[in-house]
Amino acid sequence: MSTTSSRVVLITGCSTGIGRATAEHLAARGDTVIATARRVADLEALAASGCRTLPLDVRDEASMMAAVREVEATHGRIDVLVNNAGYSQSGAVESVPIDRVRAQFETNVFGLLRLTQIVLPGMRQRGAGRVVNVSSMGGRLVFPGGGVYHASKYAVEALSDALRYELRPFGVHVILIEPGLIRTHFADTVGAHLATMPADPASGDAAAVYARFNEVVAQGTRDAYQRGPMARMAGEPEDVARAIARAIDAARPRARYTVAPSATFFLTLRRWLGDAGWDWFLRSNFASAKATH
Repeated sequence: MSTTSSRVVLITGCSTGIGRATAEHLAARGDTVIATARRVADLEALAASGCRTLPLDVRDEASMMAAVREVEATHGRIDVLVNNAGYSQSGAVESVPIDRVRAQFETNVFGLLRLTQIVLPGMRQRGAGRVVNVSSMGGRLVFPGGGVYHASKYAVEALSDALRYELRPFGVHVILIEPGLIRTHFADTVGAHLATMPADPASGDAAAVYARFNEVVAQGTRDAYQRGPMARMAGEPEDVARAIARAIDAARPRARYTVAPSATFFLTLRRWLGDAGWDWFLRSNFASAKATH
């Protein structure tokens, strides 16, 4: 793809963080950026900076169809799709209500997949296009208390690997972005999305058994972004935006782009330690659920 021609870029989840930074960065370079979010009112600052804005809810088929059709009708094509919308559902796996698991996958996986399916016919017909999926280092390793979130990102990795192979003959590149710790509102939302069910300690149910563990996970996640060695390895949303821009510009983009020192460190550590070593590392550095009898 030429770096001098204006590309039509559709980005999801632009109200805050990585999505907003990416929209701003690409628009400043001269790309035609369509920034989307569930509430278009959250995008006023991006509209003022030169982005086009549209409402798009990745959990709503009609919303996705309407947004894609409007972009194609107005601009004639979508050159780049950046699937960024997502959030983290935290909590010990046994304690997460199944409706919250479904909601996590609806946003992080099914919405990403369905929007990609809607955009791809136009890319295939033109014989060109890029699908950029914002995954995470958590798509290749698992931290305690994040099993449901990590599972959704593992799914994004698998889908991207499959699509990369399937779409190559059509001139469509599929690229994974794997941020480590990024200073956004991510840590703040961990508590908001922490699994919470009425807990009766006398009952021994999952909510009660893991209540303390889940609290420690939420606090530990917030601390990791704010202080200590992990915080020093965190990146900024703009770092991810620049990585996405490089992936869009590259004549032969890599399959994966890691972002922030934390991603490089933990992915390397996970590879070196193997399963038993990684389990030992987690036990040595993170809270564990306590057995009750």
